[in-house]
Amino acid sequence: MDLSQIKLIATDMDGTLLNSQNNVSEKFFKIFKELKQHHIHFVAASGRQYHSITDKLHSIADDITIIAENGAIAKQRGKELLVTPLSLSVVRDAITLIRPLEDAYIVICGKDRAYIETENIAFHDMFREYYHEFTKVPDLNNIEGDEFLKIAVYSFGGSEKNIYPHVRHLEETLQVKVSGEYWLDISSQDANKGHALRLIQEKLNVTREETLVFGDYNNDLEMMEQAYFSYAMENAHQNVLNAARYRTLSNDNNGVEHILEKLLEAKRMAISGQ
Repeated sequence: MDLSQIKLIATDMDGTLLNSQNNVSEKFFKIFKELKQHHIHFVAASGRQYHSITDKLHSIADDITIIAENGAIAKQRGKELLVTPLSLSVVRDAITLIRPLEDAYIVICGKDRAYIETENIAFHDMFREYYHEFTKVPDLNNIEGDEFLKIAVYSFGGSEKNIYPHVRHLEETLQVKVSGEYWLDISSQDANKGHALRLIQEKLNVTREETLVFGDYNNDLEMMEQAYFSYAMENAHQNVLNAARYRTLSNDNNGVEHILEKLLEAKRMAISGQ
């Protein structure tokens, strides 16, 4: 098998397509134009809010599929393909569990917007990078009129050390993912990037052997399983490095673009008959 057979590409955003300054390179957008010419469909899959992803990829947003909130929602041209919500009781139980923890900042991720209650200015400044549509409320338990997709928890000291040990028991009934160095996400058992990507593969009639995936953290593991061509970033979590079939350069060294250029070269050679 070689890269010339690829029909579908799915990539994580933070730590993968985005560099450490949270930017997408201009090189990627140039590469995307040629991918489109070869009828290769592109999927942006992230723990970020849908609105945040479309902001980063606004110039191509109508030409791609977006998996947001770690797979709890997927959209194409604004049309919902998948929504996997959490019950109100699960959300309230999680708030009760997490609120007493030190250095734990809760975000309730709704379908329409995100909700926070903390007054911490440093958190607010960081939070706006990932959530563009949000409301600060006096009490997260009193949110009404929205559908809840995910509970995100931020820890300045590190989510794997400070948050995960206190919520790992929830894994019996929910998805609990250390999704970044500082983030942990809680969502429905059926809500993950792999499940959403599988739905897109079925919709497009694309196989695992025709799919290429990039990732860097634990919330990418299920997505890795959906592709023969699974690439871990050089900066990836050890679990992802172990799970991926291949590796590429870091996000700050254009690791995604490096492989996509190889893919395009393979496509050109296949067309020319070499």
